[in-house]
Amino acid sequence: MPRETARRGMTGRAVVSLVVLAATGYLLLTTAPRLGLDLRGGTQIVLETKDSPTVTADAETTDRTLEVLRRRVDALGVAEPMLARSGDDRIIVELPGVRDPREAVEVIGRTAQLSFHPVLGTGAASGDSRVLPDESGRPITLGPAALTGEGVDEALSSIDSQGGGWLVSVAFKGEAGRAWERLTGQAACSPPGDPARRVAIALDDKVISSPQVSPQIACGVGIVGGSTQITGQFSPAEAKDLALLINAGALPTPVEIIEQRTVGPTLGAAAIDASARAAVIGLTLTALFLLAVYRLAGLIAVGALVTYAAVSYAALLAAGATLTLPGLAGFVLAIGMAVDATVLVFERAREEHSVDRGGALPRSVSRGFSGALSAIVDSNVTTLLAAGLLFWLASGPVRGFGVTLSIGVVVALFISLVFTRLLLHLTMRGLVARRPRLSGLTHEGRIRQWVNRRDPGFLARPRRWLMVAGAVVIAAIAGLFVAGPNLGVEFTGGRVVEYSTSAPADVERVREAVSDAGFPRAVVQTSGEKDISVRTEPIDDGATERIRTAVASIAGDATEIRDERIGPSLGAELRAKAVIALCLAVLAQLIYLAVRFDWRLGVATVAALAQDVLLILGIFAWLGRSMDGVFLAALLTVIGYSVNDSVVVFDRVREVRGQRREEPFARVVGTAVLQTLPRTINTGIGVLFVLGALLFLGDGSLADFALALLLGLVAGTVSTVATAGPVTILLDKRWPGAGRPLRKTPRTRSREDNGAVV
Repeated sequence: MPRETARRGMTGRAVVSLVVLAATGYLLLTTAPRLGLDLRGGTQIVLETKDSPTVTADAETTDRTLEVLRRRVDALGVAEPMLARSGDDRIIVELPGVRDPREAVEVIGRTAQLSFHPVLGTGAASGDSRVLPDESGRPITLGPAALTGEGVDEALSSIDSQGGGWLVSVAFKGEAGRAWERLTGQAACSPPGDPARRVAIALDDKVISSPQVSPQIACGVGIVGGSTQITGQFSPAEAKDLALLINAGALPTPVEIIEQRTVGPTLGAAAIDASARAAVIGLTLTALFLLAVYRLAGLIAVGALVTYAAVSYAALLAAGATLTLPGLAGFVLAIGMAVDATVLVFERAREEHSVDRGGALPRSVSRGFSGALSAIVDSNVTTLLAAGLLFWLASGPVRGFGVTLSIGVVVALFISLVFTRLLLHLTMRGLVARRPRLSGLTHEGRIRQWVNRRDPGFLARPRRWLMVAGAVVIAAIAGLFVAGPNLGVEFTGGRVVEYSTSAPADVERVREAVSDAGFPRAVVQTSGEKDISVRTEPIDDGATERIRTAVASIAGDATEIRDERIGPSLGAELRAKAVIALCLAVLAQLIYLAVRFDWRLGVATVAALAQDVLLILGIFAWLGRSMDGVFLAALLTVIGYSVNDSVVVFDRVREVRGQRREEPFARVVGTAVLQTLPRTINTGIGVLFVLGALLFLGDGSLADFALALLLGLVAGTVSTVATAGPVTILLDKRWPGAGRPLRKTPRTRSREDNGAVV
């Protein structure tokens, strides 16, 4: 590339970097984080479902009501809430960081029973009819509901360009659109001005609008198109709230707010401090490792990681994300994994410099970026596809994970392709160019020296590798049937016991006492001024008494004021959405890999991914570890890591096959595995430091989080070699052509980029 073009490219990267860093600094200085229930506490609302004329408030109805409430909470912009059924007719809602609890209570608690009625006139009610005041206060007689809010597809608030104020546009779905046509077609048969030409829209038995059907509408025809508009001189806030409630859906049964209080954080200061200490130690060890392996380039990598952390955190603040301890742990892990792209470039630069001995260091770095670009982009795009689908289709914590993951991927691409490249351009000149050994990129390293002596034909018998991998997977799956999965409270429900104490108790000491009594995973938090709430897995009365004794040993007196069984906070609908989103995410990755690489490589990647998931599930079952919401986040992270590792190897498969067209495909795959092994090991060690610190120094749930990721790290690395590679080789034997390069000729090197990192 000519020097002038390279100079313009670096100038553009410098401008973009300065803009991003300036925005990051502004957000960090001016925006306060929104902390989750585990770090800060929040507002707790207890709702009770009531019988309606047509529906009985039982456990099934309450579960359906809970899912509608969850959609309302999501629409309010509250992330990481806790919703669980308590008994048969109560719902506990905990909202972190709500700016206006009164508004939240009002929106959540309204039943929003939307219905559309024909207006029969102004006379007395008879039969199924009833008399209600219209929006002007005049009594009108309504016939039976022609359709309900369940037929509404979408509602949007907007400015009424004709009448002033705001309106709400409502679109219907399915049969509801035809019911609307029949309703308005019937009303259109009455003359203009007759009350019977009006259609009443009622919300919670209150007529909010009773517009007259336009004179242009013919009798028996009605309003076609499946949509309408609710007008009435709404204020912007009123229109927005009404659209929110209509979109969230009608509650299956009315609810009554029976209690509202402030609750404290679910985690203690000691657990938070231990986790923060583990994160600092892990990242420090990662930084020292990079400095030891890559010297000056390692210092650049450390600077890039610090920048990644700052930009990602600022992006989370800008998005209004709720920060929980597992989320922050995942964020710390993402910092460790962000080193992957940088290590990929460094190892590729080392490889290029060893081939082009005596060549300029800037040229080797430039070729390192060019050679690693495809793997960096492909691995991040596959992850971004999964994150986007999780955000679009899932809800609750799974959707929150999709947001965090998307931000992490976009920022990682910026750091690796823009910021790190700019730093290398500025440093790999002058003294470093004259003394390239200072860079840390001119020597092969012990791992690459070992790799160069290995025979790439170790995958010549792929069936043996698959037999061993299959045996390990079967042994792991057996744990799900023999030991059984130990599902957490989020999936199984549990028990909430609340105690009133004579004086405010030290909640930290109560947590320790409850843990020592045999309940280390119990959630202990303050509830109101003096009350202590304990939420745990399903337990018997004897265990409840042990908890009461533990609380009394610290508080001096503990009177039980509530003892209720609660349902799972990750309900059936949320779990179903998560599974559907995950399956579609895997399918999207398969399609992308099939188009970008080859369908055989896509199938092999999914096979390795499935093996990793089954291994982690089985090992956790054998160990008796809890599979809770934190574990779910870890599993999603493992899936992303597994795909990334396979993409990096298969990208090299495609390149090697373009250079060695006549070589057996098994040796091509073996060569690709060996050539990418230094990147795999160095990235793995960097992440290992973070996970090891969280495993040994973090609290119970974070230790399980780290264990799942540690298993995923090992399984993802091994499965690429033992499963993805052999599957690809067998598929290529059956359908030849796997891993064919996108270019028809191998990449040629140009001397025009001498002295420029472009």
